[in-house]
Amino acid sequence: MINLSILKDRAAMLAKARQFFAQRNILEVDCSALSPHAAIDSNIDVIPAQVTPRETGFLHTSPEYAMKRLLSAGSGDIYYLGHVFRQGEIGRLHNPEFTMAEWYRIGLSFDQMIQETCDFISLFLGPLPIRHLSYRQAFEQYVGVDYAKDPLLDAASRYSASPDAAHWPRSALVHFLLTHAIEPHLGQNEITILRDYPPHEAALACVIEKNNELVAERFEAYHQGVELSNGYHELADESELRRRFTEENQIRMNEGKPAYHLDEAFLSALGPQFPDCCGVSVGVDRLLLLHHKAQALSQVLPFAWI
Repeated sequence: MINLSILKDRAAMLAKARQFFAQRNILEVDCSALSPHAAIDSNIDVIPAQVTPRETGFLHTSPEYAMKRLLSAGSGDIYYLGHVFRQGEIGRLHNPEFTMAEWYRIGLSFDQMIQETCDFISLFLGPLPIRHLSYRQAFEQYVGVDYAKDPLLDAASRYSASPDAAHWPRSALVHFLLTHAIEPHLGQNEITILRDYPPHEAALACVIEKNNELVAERFEAYHQGVELSNGYHELADESELRRRFTEENQIRMNEGKPAYHLDEAFLSALGPQFPDCCGVSVGVDRLLLLHHKAQALSQVLPFAWI
């Protein structure tokens, strides 16, 4: 049954979100949901669409590639507020079609971008204290290990890891412990910013040296154990991104998933004309879930998959 009260509140909150961006002179852009290229990520699967008998397109998992082409063309600060699609993401906190706010800021520092993301989250959740926690600190506090050096299998076993975990690569054990042992504790009555990710979790973020270790300038925001955002100091090195995409495709093939062609138009946009910027995506439906103290996305979506 459709909850008309939540439907009206959703409209009001989307209007507030647009006002948030308008006050900062951030331009709204309308990116195509259907793309000839798939985003390449070993952890995210795209939904294919048969465009013609000979051509397959893909529903975008994020407007990121298109928005970065706009940034390269001189758009200035931009945001997208609309639907994205991900295959197989169904559950209490997942729906194959969901609403994302994604924006890019030129000239904002990484820490300023984190603060602006928290300000956006506060539109929905009200003022909350903010705690910064590095990836290393999170593993030390909640798992009691150094994720880069210590054995991880025993720790994973404590959280009912699959019997074949002994054959997992170290990166898979790290990710398992993050999702099962750490994330449920994050953001309890606060916004927790998880930052300084290991290089193998950099995705499309820059990697820097900090406190004598290499870390990715990437952050995620959490409240009540729910991941709300994913942000980067954006990497603009075409050759490095090409290397990362090739590696992600190899991981996909090792897992029995299809590999995808590289989006050359996107990669070619990452030249000298691409501005130094930070970007972030925020799950709007999850914010509404927390705003209404709901238990599942199906309670705040007008038309959920399940």
